[in-house]
Amino acid sequence: MNYWLVKSEPFKYSWDQFVKDKKTFWDGVRNYAARNNMKAMAKGDHVLFYHSNEGLAIVGIATVVKEAYQDPTTEDPAWVVVELKPYKAIPTPVTLADIKKEPSLADMQLVRLGRLSVSAVTEAEYKKVLSMGGL
Repeated sequence: MNYWLVKSEPFKYSWDQFVKDKKTFWDGVRNYAARNNMKAMAKGDHVLFYHSNEGLAIVGIATVVKEAYQDPTTEDPAWVVVELKPYKAIPTPVTLADIKKEPSLADMQLVRLGRLSVSAVTEAEYKKVLSMGGL
């Protein structure tokens, strides 16, 4: 299993809306590095759900339920989506400030590549975030 992080501005698509929807396809990615990360996602991988701009915190965990396919919001074949479903809320959201204070997370792509909307997460980073969030 691999681990990932996706970012969403809560006013555009929040964790609460995701839970209500029960499943979504992750679209609108127009960055090649983020797209390549989505192409590498496999069914069953866990994905940290991060509220960007407002909140600045990891608030939940999703799972990949369908691997990359053509983004239906564009005819450009360069872009893909994956389907995600909510798995579990993080009891205590893990803020970006908390992540930056944690030495073991200094190399996390969220910290190093802050503008990347879909990033890889190591198993150690994933476990540390869950621990920090009360899981």
